[in-house]
Amino acid sequence: MKIAVIGQSLFGQEVYGHLRKEGHEVVGVFTVPDKDGKADPLGLEAEKDGVPVFKFSRWRAKGQALPEVVAKYQALGAELNVLPFCSQFIPMEIINAPRHGSIIYHPSLLPRHRGASAINWTLIHGDKKGGFSIFWADDGLDTGDLLLQKECEVLPDDTVSTLYNRFLFPEGIKGMVQAVRLIAEGKAPRLPQPEEGATYEGIQKKETAKIDWDQPAEAIHNWIRGNDKVPGAWTEACEPLQKLTFFNSTLNTSGLVPEGDALPIPGAHRPGVVTKAGLILFGNDDKMLLVKNIQLEDGKMILASNFFKGAASSALELTEAELVTAEAVRSAWQRILPNVLEVEDSTDFFKSGAASVDVVRLVEEVKELCDGLELENEDVYMATTFGDFIQLLVRKLRGDDEEGECSIDYVEMAVNKRTLHMPHQLFIGGAFVDAEGAKTFETINPTDGSVICQVSLAQVTDVDKAVATAKDAFENGRWGKISARDRGRLLYRLADLMEQHQEELATIEALDAGAVYTLALKTHVGMSIQTFRYFAGWCDKIQGSTIPINQARPNRNLTLTRKEPVGVCGIIIPWNYPLMMLSWKTAACLAAGNTVVIKPAQVTPLTALKFAELTLKAGIPKGVVNVLPGSGSLIGQRLSDHPDVRKIGFTGSTEVGKHIMKSCAISNVKKVSLELGGKSPLIIFADCDLNKAVQMGMSSVFFNKGENCIAAGRLFVEDSIHDEFVRRVVQEVRKMKVGNPLDRDTDHGPQNHHAHLMKLMEYCQCGVKEGATLVCGGNQIPRPGFFFEPTVFTDVEDHMFIAKEESFGPVMIISRFADGDVDAVLSRANATEYVSDKLQAGTVFVNTYNKTDVAAPFGGFKQSGFGKDLGNLLLPVGLLSFIHSANIRSEPLSARSYPRCRDVALNMMAVRAHFLLRGNM
Repeated sequence: MKIAVIGQSLFGQEVYGHLRKEGHEVVGVFTVPDKDGKADPLGLEAEKDGVPVFKFSRWRAKGQALPEVVAKYQALGAELNVLPFCSQFIPMEIINAPRHGSIIYHPSLLPRHRGASAINWTLIHGDKKGGFSIFWADDGLDTGDLLLQKECEVLPDDTVSTLYNRFLFPEGIKGMVQAVRLIAEGKAPRLPQPEEGATYEGIQKKETAKIDWDQPAEAIHNWIRGNDKVPGAWTEACEPLQKLTFFNSTLNTSGLVPEGDALPIPGAHRPGVVTKAGLILFGNDDKMLLVKNIQLEDGKMILASNFFKGAASSALELTEAELVTAEAVRSAWQRILPNVLEVEDSTDFFKSGAASVDVVRLVEEVKELCDGLELENEDVYMATTFGDFIQLLVRKLRGDDEEGECSIDYVEMAVNKRTLHMPHQLFIGGAFVDAEGAKTFETINPTDGSVICQVSLAQVTDVDKAVATAKDAFENGRWGKISARDRGRLLYRLADLMEQHQEELATIEALDAGAVYTLALKTHVGMSIQTFRYFAGWCDKIQGSTIPINQARPNRNLTLTRKEPVGVCGIIIPWNYPLMMLSWKTAACLAAGNTVVIKPAQVTPLTALKFAELTLKAGIPKGVVNVLPGSGSLIGQRLSDHPDVRKIGFTGSTEVGKHIMKSCAISNVKKVSLELGGKSPLIIFADCDLNKAVQMGMSSVFFNKGENCIAAGRLFVEDSIHDEFVRRVVQEVRKMKVGNPLDRDTDHGPQNHHAHLMKLMEYCQCGVKEGATLVCGGNQIPRPGFFFEPTVFTDVEDHMFIAKEESFGPVMIISRFADGDVDAVLSRANATEYVSDKLQAGTVFVNTYNKTDVAAPFGGFKQSGFGKDLGNLLLPVGLLSFIHSANIRSEPLSARSYPRCRDVALNMMAVRAHFLLRGNM
């Protein structure tokens, strides 16, 4: 069809472009005159294509269409007028001229909200549904017959901008194209608008946008967001009175306490309160709302939390590279503001003639100049002068802009000669938020059984929100656009922050998991820091390869491979090393460029939430890391089933691991790595150094209270030294101090949680019932908390339950073997469901124990799982192959390989670990 496009703005430009792609002939474009020397985007695009462009300042005079205007229009021979967005009044002589008439886009569900401020009033009235209508133009005001409508949900904190950008703009463009297609096919309906429910509201202007404080908080919130950004809801406040305009309002005030500096507001039910989170306001129902941004009378936008702070204390001193960037941005300002002779630090973007469309252009140009820097339209409004804008930009580039701070409702507790500040809510999209329905659970201190605090209990809907946020951060956010080296820089910064908070993290680990504080400092937290530093160094070393291939012309073809991140990774963490297991899996995922949703164990959530806080301080973009405390059966299951999760990393029991693997296969064949149960044998030969063997045997069983995935589940001791070995072990066990994990001389703290304590008691009772000899321990210690005696069993026969099953606690299982009978003991060591006939293992220790390192791959085989933690093998990437210039692409399951470690002399391997202790120690 021959189409005349009448309108303006980026929306009009997009509709115009899509109509041409559909094969329609745009015979003319009618748009608004240039303003301050700048042409409208629709007109600019049409001029590039050689389409006639008309810029009439008016179409009629004294109620009559201008003949010269009508003549120029009629000369084009248009068959349809398309009005995507038009601020001018078009005469009926033009509207009715084409064979197919005229269609108009309107951003509401007609007949509701007729008029020019439809989006504003959709929000002001608190509508739960919004949308747009495309209707046939008539001589009424938005009263023509309906052609097409589409609706969407209006979110509680939507503003005019968010609703427009999320739905009305992208879907509206598609709707206009679809409407024209229906007309061309002769299928376009004409449905009369019902008058029932029809409303008409006037244009929102600054003078009519003053806030009425005599209404509930929700109505005030709707008024503020309904006027955000234009014209802006305002009030008079302070002494002396000044005009303040409010933006970015929310009713999500869960956990906020109205404590701070009072802001007097005449007519308000109560004074406002300026807090770290923003400005808290009150309705006449005494309920709260929160405003995050305030525009002052001089037009400057500030964070509401900074209202009483005044100007920033000092300007940043720019590096040479930053000065180069500043000059490039200055050139962008100059292009957008052609009437400004020279852009100086004091040049104000809006006072120099910029409009909202120029904000979009500036943001996009700066993103391109700064390698995809995460910049929002809001940032331009927050820093309107060039000097302030550059300061804001540099802070973002350095990762230390104050927008990175969020409101955190800490649980504070004086412990270990320090005050802990512990987040306790879900962490989604860079913010700590309540779970759906505000559900919580108690996290317990295993040292005395007391409640530490209430923690938000994630629900399935929270998983969906977190995955959607992580997916958006991966596909559209800054994380996927920054260079690998910059990604590494952020991970190094995170490691530094973890080191600065090392004592606090270790104290939380002792409090929440019962970890001995000195061990937590070195291992739980210390190795976590090492892990992030190790993988930070890998960020810019994840490389592909070039592979010569034979095709029709040998030696002249090659394949280029490139490793790419897989996307959203779900990480399900056990309770024995809460922070360390999180770090082992998360660091590798982030290094490869993935985003993560972490589910910590329900009994040990607190260090994961503290870690989340540190990711914010490190400048890791919002949405990259999300943390959801909750039940495994609900949250872990949903992560395994979720179609947008591309990889699952799990540490836990073999039974649950099998279930996860099945779910991953059925859902979307997602990648999965499993570190599961095991029964690792320790073989001690008669020619060993017995003192060292006893020392390593003790460590192999009782390290971290036996809650250790590579603990020696069963000891085989050569007959000639068996009795002496047992005597010395019992002697050492009785020297161990069991007590408060925060005491510096404690060797052995409480078991992690009550259910595990009960399991250990049942385990030992089973051993006694089957005839094993309980040499020492086997009982709960009679004191508050979940303390269990270090335990030793001897005379354990191969058929017994305790010989085959893992205790995951401080229980040493000792069996003897005949002197010199190596083959027999190897056969017995292999008699577990976790190993194969070849005695394969993930790790072998020879004459040592537990010497793990961040650079060494860690994992098991057979029913002890597959995949690796640590080392460069863990990096979760997919492999892309590009064959010469044909751009042929393949995506194998994984870019990883799994080398098998092997003791050469004995071909000795175990599922998690076999420990071989003999001479020359």
